Amino acid sequence: MEKEGIIIDNQAKNDIDSFEKAGNSLVLTAVNGELKIAMGVRDQIRPGVREDLARLKKLGVKNLIMLSGDNQGTVDVVSEELGLTEAYGHMLPEDKGEYVTKLRDEGKIVAFVGDGVNDSPSLALAHIGIAMGSGTDVAIETSDVVLMNSDFSRLPHALGLTKATAFNMIQNIVIAIGVVLFLLASVFFSDWMNMSIGMLVHEGSILVVILNGMRLLGYKMNNR
Repeated sequence: MEKEGIIIDNQAKNDIDSFEKAGNSLVLTAVNGELKIAMGVRDQIRPGVREDLARLKKLGVKNLIMLSGDNQGTVDVVSEELGLTEAYGHMLPEDKGEYVTKLRDEGKIVAFVGDGVNDSPSLALAHIGIAMGSGTDVAIETSDVVLMNSDFSRLPHALGLTKATAFNMIQNIVIAIGVVLFLLASVFFSDWMNMSIGMLVHEGSILVVILNGMRLLGYKMNNR
């Protein structure tokens, strides 16, 4: 408006400040050089997102940071509602990419979630780029992970399943190595161990490992 020489009086400025403090993005319309409309537009936060973010924190995600092109007032309101660690507004695509690079240079593991063309550079720069299935083709092709149904609750579920899988692998390795050490000790330091018993114990351990791995098929997050 300033560039076009549109005069904004004090009343309009107060209305604009109120819109921004309430978390709205601004739409200003002028007709014949005079401001006619000052309107605030605000996206609605999806139900359950705050709870999903809390689950991510519980799973070990240390910082939840929002990088947005919206004005800082809108970003601050949304950040407070969602309980984010940090939130930055007025971010251009290159600003987002620079911030992701800065976090990487600090030695932090970065996962970036986005759905638009503007998010593509950051999706590519992050250790893990996560695109929403309803996003643009560029964002989907640039990312490492795609949430096909755009259900954000699948993200904490995926992270929880990943951690459960890693823990399950450690359990199975311990079981396998433990059985081998037990059999070796029995061969050298006992009289009762023979080929038949050794094979029975070994095959039994394989069955235990398989059943332990199959528990992941019924994985469900706590407090879902």
